[in-house]
Amino acid sequence: MGQKPNVLTPEASPLDRFGYTVRDLRERSGHTLRSLAEATFCSPSKLWKWENAKRPPKYRSEVEQLDRVLNAQGLLIELWERIGAGDSMKSHVSVSGLHVSESSVGLATAVSQQATSDDEGIFVPARLRDGSVVFVALDRRAMLRGGVGFGAAAALGAGTPAVAGSSAVPGLTRPARSAAAYSGTPVEHFQRARRLLIDNDNLLGPSQAVATAREYIEHIKQLRQDAKGPDRHALMELQTQYAEFTSWLYQDLGDFDSAQFWLDRAFQWSHTVGDGDLTSYVMARKAQLAGEMRDLVDVVDLAEAAQRMARPRSRLAAVARTYESYGHALRGDSTDSERAIDDVRNSLDRVSGDATPWGVWLNEQYVEVHRAQGLEVLGKHAEAAEVFTSAIKALPDGYHRDRGVYMARAAVAHAGAGAPDEAAAVGLQALTVANDTGSGRIVRALARLDKALVPWQRQPEAAEFRVHFDGLLAHES
Repeated sequence: MGQKPNVLTPEASPLDRFGYTVRDLRERSGHTLRSLAEATFCSPSKLWKWENAKRPPKYRSEVEQLDRVLNAQGLLIELWERIGAGDSMKSHVSVSGLHVSESSVGLATAVSQQATSDDEGIFVPARLRDGSVVFVALDRRAMLRGGVGFGAAAALGAGTPAVAGSSAVPGLTRPARSAAAYSGTPVEHFQRARRLLIDNDNLLGPSQAVATAREYIEHIKQLRQDAKGPDRHALMELQTQYAEFTSWLYQDLGDFDSAQFWLDRAFQWSHTVGDGDLTSYVMARKAQLAGEMRDLVDVVDLAEAAQRMARPRSRLAAVARTYESYGHALRGDSTDSERAIDDVRNSLDRVSGDATPWGVWLNEQYVEVHRAQGLEVLGKHAEAAEVFTSAIKALPDGYHRDRGVYMARAAVAHAGAGAPDEAAAVGLQALTVANDTGSGRIVRALARLDKALVPWQRQPEAAEFRVHFDGLLAHES
């Protein structure tokens, strides 16, 4: 049973007036929360919070999109502006002097309660009073006031363009996007843009790319309205690819709810496209995300489902088998984990000629990194550290963020192997990359390292790492 709507008194506050109007316009238009969520690329839970005056939209672009879909002619933008610069905002996190005002329980669950498409809410690591580290959502205004250090430039998304349709001129409607405006075809244009975003992501981190990726999904959706036949199909396939990439960006940011949201969109849209390889790949990515979340229940099942969907003995089947190996390690099944990773290694020569564009990065080095992840989870720390170190040395130039991820995980393995000095030294290197890129995956690994180094916290090297890591965290007041 869904949540019951609040009984709103629109005269109570600008926030109540905004929520009341959104609900009224939605009902008049015949939209359900779910159909409106699809049309605006928001989650139903997020819209529910807006309608019930639990929380206003954080960004003008969100309101403009909602106003357009509900044909509100600028009314929702005007009502949102009346709410003020956060005066009525029922935000669950605030920053003042690098302190986060939430109870330990509330803060620890903040991430899971965040709406799945709170797409531009910035996730930053915060230290609780009990010493643990969690990710909390802060808006950009709060970060500017508080001066949070972690990946500040990346997290604020400096230089990212506004979402389509934003305008400094009230009431100015956006022109329809024209396919004839592009040299070549729109598909070729957005394919090139996607490749550039992928390169940008590995060098500068996900925060720089995520707003643009979401904007391009909206552009592609507009172009599909007038496209026909093969052009319409190609645009739908590209929209699916962008959704999967957006999920990846959120995954690296540490925002797993939004990552799942966009993978679900990609999976749904891939069926519309009818590309079996793309659908298999998205399913394999679901298994990878489940592994990142350390979901002991779903990761193996999702990986096995991806293998059933993939062409037999294909590269995508091997990709899914790789993620299955890590799932078995998470469950403590050493034999099954090693058997799966051996199967993938033995298949590399066979699948290297597979024509599918998906999973082209599957090579011996990638497989070794995942083997190291499994070894570390299984408690074989020294062996895992050795494999991670070899992978770092073999990584090509330009893979800055991935290098940081490998270093952070290697540092955790060194600590597990009883080598705190090496762990702290490598951890400091990873911390530099985390600050450059804003990668939540790096920070999550470094939070584990921070905890692992507690027994050696009086040693200079360990103390130095913990001081620097702590200095880049927000703190619970």
